[in-house]
Amino acid sequence: MGEKKGDLQGSVLTEDEIEVKEPSLFKVLLHNDDYTTMEFVISILENIFQKSKQDATRIMLNVHNDGVGVAGVYTREICETKIAIVHELAKKNEFPLRCSMEKE
Repeated sequence: MGEKKGDLQGSVLTEDEIEVKEPSLFKVLLHNDDYTTMEFVISILENIFQKSKQDATRIMLNVHNDGVGVAGVYTREICETKIAIVHELAKKNEFPLRCSMEKE
C-alpha cells in the first residue's frame, strides 16, 4: 500500500519541532481601602509574598498613596492561590482588603 499524503507513519519528530511556551505571568494587585491597617498589609506582604520588611513597606505605601500596589508576579495558578489566602486572612481579621490579578 502506498503512503498517503499527510501520513506520519515512519516519521520521527525531533525536539527542534516541539514548541515550548512559557506560561503567562500575572501581577497580584493589592487595593487600598479605608479600614485595613498598614501593619496588616505589611504582614501579608512579608508572609504571603515573601517580601523583606523594606520592600513590604514600600509596596504598602504604594497601595496607600496610589490606591494599588503590585505584591508580586506569578503564574495564573500561583496568583489565584495567593489571592485566595489574602482574602481568607483578611476576612478572619475582619479587614476588607482586596486583591486582584492582571496579566503582565
